Amino acid sequence: MLETWLTRELGITVPLVGAPMGGRAGGALAGEVTRAGGLGLSGAARYNTAEWLAEQASTAREIGGGPLGFGLMTWSLSADDSLLGAVLEHRPQVVSLSFGDPAPYVGRVHDAGALAISQINTIEDLRVVEAAGVDAVVAQGHEAGGHTGRIGTLPLLQQVLEATSLPVLAAGGIASGRGLAAVLAAGAHGAFVGTALLASPETVGPAYARAKLLAAGSADTVYTDVFDKARHQPWPSRWGGRALTNSFTDRWHGAGADEETIAEAYTGEDPDIGVVYAGEAAGLVRAEKPAGDVIRDIAAQAEALLARFR
Repeated sequence: MLETWLTRELGITVPLVGAPMGGRAGGALAGEVTRAGGLGLSGAARYNTAEWLAEQASTAREIGGGPLGFGLMTWSLSADDSLLGAVLEHRPQVVSLSFGDPAPYVGRVHDAGALAISQINTIEDLRVVEAAGVDAVVAQGHEAGGHTGRIGTLPLLQQVLEATSLPVLAAGGIASGRGLAAVLAAGAHGAFVGTALLASPETVGPAYARAKLLAAGSADTVYTDVFDKARHQPWPSRWGGRALTNSFTDRWHGAGADEETIAEAYTGEDPDIGVVYAGEAAGLVRAEKPAGDVIRDIAAQAEALLARFR
């Protein structure tokens, strides 16, 4: 058994967290990750409704039978924090507040009896979330799929581990037991996994996304803002998104076109144009596997690898 602060704090058996991928991680995926011994987080994106959150919470609890968690984009709460209120109504055990200063919201999370964690991309981010009073941090590296920072996972993880007394998790590029073993050996208490789960049937989103991921290699991603512009998503400019390359990124990434021109050329229904956010671990995802099997396989391989040094 891989016992860490994360497993002890949440009463889980596997130090893995299913990343709260907006538009891909709902209650079914979160529930299967939790049922396999980890913690599944549903992605509470800014466009989700309270009704949708209620459905995901119910599904996750019915399947997982364990702790419940959600992830929110902190920057979007400044204009409307009702999504956080809707999340807290379901009494989650963990709330991830990432991409922005969580200080206005950590107290509410704690008052609801939940742990507050934040993904961070720099040491400066670490200092901000420490001051906000979060319970743990996730060092999210540039390899990660979706929105992320610009420092690689291992350099960032090493810096963060040396700079804080908070429990630290790792994210970005971790899609096998070898990756989990590496970050645990470095001193992390667990890992977020996202791309490793994207070919699982429990994900939501366009039907073509799984096939696109399985056909991709680790070099077939791009760090870009063109999909935010295409879909009028007001992400702060410091965070780009890592996605699979396609004909749309070939045409518009780095082209210098204005947002309206890019948006007019976009349609999410077209598999050669629509966004599939995925990380550099894409080359490790080779088959459609149930999310629970993915989690169990990663944990078993990591435990076997780490057992060699005991």
